[in-house]
Amino acid sequence: MKESYIKYYSHHLGRDIEMLVYGDWGYPVLLFPTTMGRFYEARDFQLTEAVRGHVEAGRIKLYCIDSIDKDSWYAKHLHPGTRIWNHVLYDRFLCEELVPYIQRECNVGKIGVAGCSFGGFQALNFAFRHPDQVAHLMSMGAKFDIRSFMGGYYDENVYFNNPPDYVPGLQNEHLYQMRIVLGTSEYDFCKESNIQMSQLLGAKGVSHWLDIKPWGDHDWPVWRDQFPHYLNGI
Repeated sequence: MKESYIKYYSHHLGRDIEMLVYGDWGYPVLLFPTTMGRFYEARDFQLTEAVRGHVEAGRIKLYCIDSIDKDSWYAKHLHPGTRIWNHVLYDRFLCEELVPYIQRECNVGKIGVAGCSFGGFQALNFAFRHPDQVAHLMSMGAKFDIRSFMGGYYDENVYFNNPPDYVPGLQNEHLYQMRIVLGTSEYDFCKESNIQMSQLLGAKGVSHWLDIKPWGDHDWPVWRDQFPHYLNGI
């Protein structure tokens, strides 16, 4: 399986963002790491190995991106307003720089996004904020309410990055065209969050798949089992 290392300079962030890319061609899927995870995390925990068949068959081209969590959500040394603003800049980097680059490179109108745990939040939040850029969303073991990170601070940027708040009022035709998978498991401490998100989407008439595995908890073996199956839908 071909692995390529890329440094992508972001003008919004003023820094390089590192990535590992798997495959030469195929439908692009942007994979976010877990809490403060790095771009090589999916390789180290064998998530990329679990989808080797998809990559080697040319069905999927996988982009494993770095996070900036230590400068945003988990930057406890910064004011909450600065933390959420740093995430807004990361979102702009994705929306205005990286995703258009991937769209051009793979000659597609929309991409797929995926992630496990906090990466699942990142994937869902990006997809719902920019549904015109995303055709496939695959979240695994994620929790979607991020207000606990803010220590009581709340502003417009928090609202528009907290899916339980903004999803009920979200009106975008692309959302109804998106293939959405909410993956969790019976003993996952994020299961209730997925059930609640499913209820929000159901109330809006948004088609989606809430997949609750009857075994496993919040850990990589579950996600390695889920991810290849979810990619089958692309």
